[in-house]
Parts: sequence; structure tokens; C-alpha cells
Amino acid sequence: MIPAGHPPVARPRIGVLLINLGTPDAPDARSVKRYLAEFLSDRRVVEIPQLAWQPILRGIILNTRPKKSAHAYQQVWGEGGSPLAAVTRAQALALKDAFGDGVTVDWAMRYGNPAIGDRLRALKEAGCERILLAPLYPQYCAATTATANDKAFAALAAMRWQPALRTLPPYHDDPAYIDALAASVAAQVAALDFEPDTILASFHGMPQRTLELGDPYHCHCRKTARLLGERLGRPLTVAFQSRFGRAKWLEPATDTTLEALPAQGVRKVAIVAPGFSADCLETLEELAIRGRESFVAAGGTHFAYLPCLNDTPVGIDMLRTILGRELEGWRAPL
Repeated sequence: MIPAGHPPVARPRIGVLLINLGTPDAPDARSVKRYLAEFLSDRRVVEIPQLAWQPILRGIILNTRPKKSAHAYQQVWGEGGSPLAAVTRAQALALKDAFGDGVTVDWAMRYGNPAIGDRLRALKEAGCERILLAPLYPQYCAATTATANDKAFAALAAMRWQPALRTLPPYHDDPAYIDALAASVAAQVAALDFEPDTILASFHGMPQRTLELGDPYHCHCRKTARLLGERLGRPLTVAFQSRFGRAKWLEPATDTTLEALPAQGVRKVAIVAPGFSADCLETLEELAIRGRESFVAAGGTHFAYLPCLNDTPVGIDMLRTILGRELEGWRAPL
């Protein structure tokens, strides 16, 4: 029994926090500059000593790149705002009742809004004494999964009464994920009005140095592509997109691969992005728009971008499966 005068105590609950990379608040240069300043100041993302990096970031990049990036965002911005935010919000909504009455599903962004710390505090205030952090990156990378967890841990460090925490492991080779990808890709390819000469699997790139330092990301991407190809009954062409700066990045690069394919007799291509749980700037603008332009300019005749799992039924079923597994022992079976 709660004694008189005691502060209100919320009924104990379990929280699930879906986390994705982030997005500016609006597709304008000022908002993009604010977003890029946070993103590119993360030491997990740019592993250059800050004494050398910050003058480059503040003196050059943040004075030149925001306008160009804002234009790119304007190409894909919708009524719900940024595609990444709109899809992640929709995923959380679709999972709202997936785990029973005692589980609250929320969402946050590592950079920008809604912030991880804000949503963790909101979940705690709502009575969530146990929280599953779910960075929606199938392949583990320090610059994605680890930094999302870092931000959550930092928020907990400021709490007097911390909730118990679990983190979603990478699911690059999880049968539920591979099955969902295969079903999605097969259905979309079957709906095309052409038969692709190849299916190109494009993953977000990382500096080659991350592989040499022991990051498993490259291996996770390759395994995802191999397993997906086996399920589809055809090998995939693998490439890595979004190179930035002068350092050597994982290869082959998506843009140069698309430009080279027609000369190799590959004139019909379908492209999928298995490293993204939700469509975003990198898929909708970089691949679907600029990728198409590069491929056609090089002599390609047919091009199709195959959307991510997003909040499709097969994608939500997959998330329900892998998240439900991580909640075992915390909640009663449904």
C-alpha cells in the first residue's frame, strides 16, 4: 500500500525503443547544418582526432555541404516529414499492441529528434522499469549500433533510478530477417515488367580502416547477401554506397558498379538495400534517383529500386519475431 503523500508510482511496464540513425527537422540548409554538426561530431562516426577534424568540419564541410544535402532531402521529403522518421514512426505504431498490454513501443533517433535520452526518460516516467533498446541495424557497426547504445547509456548515467536494459543484437543472419528479405525481394521482382540481369545489394559504406580495426560490419553485409542470394536461388552483386572524404572505403562502390555494369552486358538491374530497415535519403535519393541516372547514362535500359521492408506486413512480422525473442523472460507469453 502506498503511504499518504507519496509521489505517484506508475504501474510497472516494459518498454521497447526502436532506434534509427536520424534526420534533420526540415529539408532546409539551416536544419541540415544542425543535423550534420551533431552527426559528424560523433567520434564513433569520424575516428579522426577532434583537434584535426573539427576545424575541417566547422570551417569547410558545414559551410558547403548543408545546401547540397538540403536539396537532396527536398527530393524525398513527404507529408510525414523525413522518410526515415515517417517509417520508423509507422513501425512503432504497427508494433503498438504486438507484445501485450504491459509493453510500450516507442521510437527515437540517434541524431536529431525525437532524441534517445528524451524517449528513455519518457518511458521511465511511464513506468517502464525494463527497456529493450532496438537499434534497427541488421549488420553491426560501431558507427551505427554502438553509438546508439552509447547515447542510451549516457542518458541512463544521469538517472537516479535506472531501468534494467537489454540491447537488440545484430540480426544480419537471423532466419526471420533473411526470410522476410527474400519474400519482399521475390515479390517485388515478380511484379516488375522486366527480368533483371542482376540484383545489386547495396550496403552503406564504411572506411576500410573499420574492417582492419576489427569491426564486423563488412562480414555481416557479405553474409546477409550470401544468405539472401541462396534463398532467392541466384547470387547477388554486392556494393557499398555513400563514400565520404578521401580515405579508402569498402569496395566495390555502388556508383562505380552501376556505371560499369552496362559495359559488362548487364543492362537490366534491380537494386535492394538490405542494410537499411527503413527507406531514407540514402535509398530514395542516392539509389532510386541518382543511381538510376548513372546506370541509364552508362547504357542501362531497365532499372528498379526495390523498397526496404519498412512497415510492410512482412517487415512488421519480422520485427515482432526478433523483438519478441529478446523480451522473453520479461513478459508473460502471449
